[in-house]
Amino acid sequence: MTDKFRRSVLMLAVVAGAYVLSFFHRFAPAGIAQDLAVAFQTTAASLGVLAATYFYVYTVMQVPTGILVDTLGPRRILLIGAVVACAGSLLFGMAPSLDVALVGRTLVGLGVSVTFIAMLKIIAVWFDEKHFATLTGICMLVGNLGSVLAGVPLSLTAQAVGWRSVFVAAGVLSLALGVACWIWVRDRKDGASEAHRPKFDRTVILGGLAQVLKNRATWPATLTNTGVAGAFFAFAGLWATPYLVQVHGYSRDVAASHLSLWFGGFAVGCLALGTLSDRIKRRKPVLVATTNVFALLWLVWLSGATMPVGLSMALFALMGLATAGFSLTWACAKEVNPPLLSGMSTSVANMGGFLAGALLQPLFGWVMDLGWQGGMLGGARFYGIEAWRGGLAVIAASACLGAAAAWWVQETRCRNVWRGDGHGG
Repeated sequence: MTDKFRRSVLMLAVVAGAYVLSFFHRFAPAGIAQDLAVAFQTTAASLGVLAATYFYVYTVMQVPTGILVDTLGPRRILLIGAVVACAGSLLFGMAPSLDVALVGRTLVGLGVSVTFIAMLKIIAVWFDEKHFATLTGICMLVGNLGSVLAGVPLSLTAQAVGWRSVFVAAGVLSLALGVACWIWVRDRKDGASEAHRPKFDRTVILGGLAQVLKNRATWPATLTNTGVAGAFFAFAGLWATPYLVQVHGYSRDVAASHLSLWFGGFAVGCLALGTLSDRIKRRKPVLVATTNVFALLWLVWLSGATMPVGLSMALFALMGLATAGFSLTWACAKEVNPPLLSGMSTSVANMGGFLAGALLQPLFGWVMDLGWQGGMLGGARFYGIEAWRGGLAVIAASACLGAAAAWWVQETRCRNVWRGDGHGG
């Protein structure tokens, strides 16, 4: 193992650590939804807005982040992002009101929004292209430790020490990881000095972004990400635990266990599907199969059918594996655009899912509130099966959009096929 390889692995490991925290913040509201509803006395729509602020700012930041990592490099923005996320997490943990919590959650989303694209840029610059999907899958596997922590561990910890203490600790950890990124991450493989960083040229950057957006081959991957990731972020990020408690009658801990299985299946699936895709040198068959299974599974949750807890847990694990299919969309978008625009192309694809998550979480809550019959449970609103079906129909429609778009994704055979004429290949 060469020194250069060791350095690249260490770099990726540090950023992956920050990515774990990003995933934790993304899905944490699901584990403490009941606590937040009681603490701030919110409606379902208001709770959806609180959870979705992360996704709003994350969405807005995807293209700027892609531009920044392609011009300034990931090192600086990782440190700045960590400082902002630290401030947001501390503010959220100490928030006396819903309005202050909204500001804190927004800052958290702003701070962690740079991590994923910076990580993809490091993989693209420091590692062989043929391993891109595999390494992305490994990082997703590691990152998903954060989502697993947002399930049962967060639920139990919040009950033991309070949810506020958890977010104060997360803020301190965020700052520590930012410092580690500053120490170990390097932007350029050739070791050029910071004085030789590429300068920000607005005309060139906007031209590059326009090139990615005008490329018709970019959009099927983006829409697949939008539908599948949007459904995942919206439901797993907030509504899954309350759904299982109120519709299926599970305890909070059992419901959180379902969520952890979804996250665990997603983590394993990202690694397994990325590796499978790289080995068979095909993207599209894997993407089509998984996204269509994911869409079909929503028929089960729409039915509200009673089932043994073991079966519902197995279905959540399967849903996690199927959800992981959308992780291939980053490679699909990158491989149909110029290599120098890898940050922009992956960020454009990534933006769709976060935009959908931002819109679907409050929309789900709004539809739920329309069907609320006035019931209360543990100081928070209780919703009947028909109200839940209305919200789930919104999520299912998003999943179907993603499954349909996957059929139009261009097969790249795991290599860059950009031709330079405005098309993927």
